[in-house]
Amino acid sequence: MNRAIPALLVALGTAMPPAYAQQTDSTLNDTQLRGRQMFSQSCGVCHLPPTLNAKTYGPMLNKTTAAGNDAAMRVIIEHGTERMPAFKHYLQGADIDAIIAYVRTLPVQAPSSASASTGDMQ
Repeated sequence: MNRAIPALLVALGTAMPPAYAQQTDSTLNDTQLRGRQMFSQSCGVCHLPPTLNAKTYGPMLNKTTAAGNDAAMRVIIEHGTERMPAFKHYLQGADIDAIIAYVRTLPVQAPSSASASTGDMQ
């Protein structure tokens, strides 16, 4: 069991989809790097793009999330929503700031062909 946890963490880290892995360490500042780490640990399970045989529960996040309003995004992270847990007792303020800084580096993805064909432009 103890050997399974590191293997799982390595697998999760290497399975990060291209949209979230495209920023190289040289393009992110220290806060954004910390945010990428915190995002992967705390947010990624629900907000990463779906992969084969895996469902996601939250929307894809990018620089326009919460209409680009950092204060609104902070409230959502701290207090949650009806579908998302609150993280105010789990994450420190600096961690939340770092996550927001990282999410603001994520580009808006073009809608998939399935979404475009159904008219679902979110």
